[in-house]
Amino acid sequence: MPTINQLPTVTQVSGGDQLPLFLPSQGDARRCSVTTLIEYVQVNLGAVTCSSVTTTPVTYAQLPSAVGNAGARAFITDGSSTTFAATVAGGGANKVPVYSDGTNWKVG
Repeated sequence: MPTINQLPTVTQVSGGDQLPLFLPSQGDARRCSVTTLIEYVQVNLGAVTCSSVTTTPVTYAQLPSAVGNAGARAFITDGSSTTFAATVAGGGANKVPVYSDGTNWKVG
């Protein structure tokens, strides 16, 4: 039997695909559909919170388009502004968190 790193890579998954899960209460592995696992996660892990989030700093040019990405967040190292909610561009010397409003990247 191959070890996990010898298995072929999966590039696409559908809801009916099966995943193995080890159940300590049963003492063995069982199968679970992707759909069932997603439903479990949504019901039981829907309100996960954390105390901090680490974002890898990037330059403004490395950001994806703000258009269509409302709510996306990042941290840039070359911001043109430090004013909260100001539209930001690259080329500056400011290290700032940014968010997309769906049209532009904004400081914040």
